[in-house]
Amino acid sequence: MNPTDLRSDTLTHPTPAMREAMAKAPVGDDVYAEDPTVNRLQELAAARTGKEAALYVPSGAMGNLASILAHCQRGDEVMLGDKSHTFLYEAGGISALGGIHSRQLPNQPDGSLLLSDLEAGLRGTDSHYPPSRLISLENTHNRCGGVFQPPRYFQQVGEFAQQHGLKIHLDGARIFNAAAAQNVDVKAFAQHVDSLTFCLSKGLAAPVGSVICGTREFIQRAHRQRKLLGGGMRQAGILAAAGIVALETMVDRLSEDHARARALAQRLEKMRGLIVNTSSTNMVFVSLADSVPLSAKEVAEKLKALGVLVGVTDSRQFRLVTHYEVNDADVERAASAFAEVLQA
Repeated sequence: MNPTDLRSDTLTHPTPAMREAMAKAPVGDDVYAEDPTVNRLQELAAARTGKEAALYVPSGAMGNLASILAHCQRGDEVMLGDKSHTFLYEAGGISALGGIHSRQLPNQPDGSLLLSDLEAGLRGTDSHYPPSRLISLENTHNRCGGVFQPPRYFQQVGEFAQQHGLKIHLDGARIFNAAAAQNVDVKAFAQHVDSLTFCLSKGLAAPVGSVICGTREFIQRAHRQRKLLGGGMRQAGILAAAGIVALETMVDRLSEDHARARALAQRLEKMRGLIVNTSSTNMVFVSLADSVPLSAKEVAEKLKALGVLVGVTDSRQFRLVTHYEVNDADVERAASAFAEVLQA
C-alpha cells in the first residue's frame, strides 16, 4: 500500500491528462519565444490573473527572485514579512544575487503586514538609508499556517503603495487556494499588485514550474532576469503542457483539498495531546502538548511506520498538507495513525 503523504502538496504527480498533453505538446525554442505551448500557457495565465503578460519559469523561488530583481536596483530595499517564504526559504537570493536589502516586518496571524508597520518601515531620503522600493506579500501564507488575506487587504496596501511611490509583488504560490477559500476570482487580488507569481506544481499538480504575471514592460524585464539566472528553456512546451491542464482542470477542485484538511483537523482536535491550528485552505499545523513525552521527529517516525508521512516544522510541531492524491480514506488513515501513536 502506498503511504499517505501529507508532507507537502509539492509531492503531487501529474495526472493522466497531463501526461497525455505532455506527450503530444507542440514545441519550439522558448528562448526565441517560439514554443507555442509555452506561449499558450503564458497567455492563459495572464488572462486568468487579469494581467497583460506572463512568463513561465522553472520554480517559484526563481519567479520571486526574478520579479524582485526586475523591480529593484542594487541597494534598494524591499519590505517583507519575517515569516515570508522569500525571507526564510529562498537562500537569500535577493541579497546574494541582487544586492537588495530586506526590511523584515512582523507577519500577523493571517499573514498580513500591518499598514502601520509598513508606514514605520518607510525610509526617508537621507543618503544613509537604502531607498524603499517594493512591498512583497504572500497569499496564502505558508509559515503562518496556510492562512489567507482578503482582497480588501490588498486594496488597502495598494493604496498605501501608490501614495508612497512603491511597487507590490505578491508571492502567490498558492493564490488559487486563497481564491477558492474565499470564493473569489484571483483577479480580486491581482488587480491591486504590480506583479505576482503562482505555482503550478503544488496543489495544481503539474510536475514543474511557476508563472510570473504583470505588465508587458515588467515581464520584459523579468525575462531578462530569468536569462541572467539561467532560467532560459528550450523545448519547454513539454512541461508547459501540464501547466495548461493544471489551470484548466485543477483549480476548481481545490475546495476538495480544503474540505479534507478541515475533516482531518476535526478528527485530530478530539485527541488528547494535540493542539491543532487549522486554516481554511489545505494546511493543518499540529503541535504536541507538554503531556506528550515524544518529540515531533519521534512521532513522525512512528507515523511513518504506520504508512503516514508528515512534515516536521519544529521540535514539537508538524505540518499536514492535503492535495490531489489525498482522499477520504487517507484522512481516516492519518487520524487513526495519530491516535495509535499517542495511545502507545
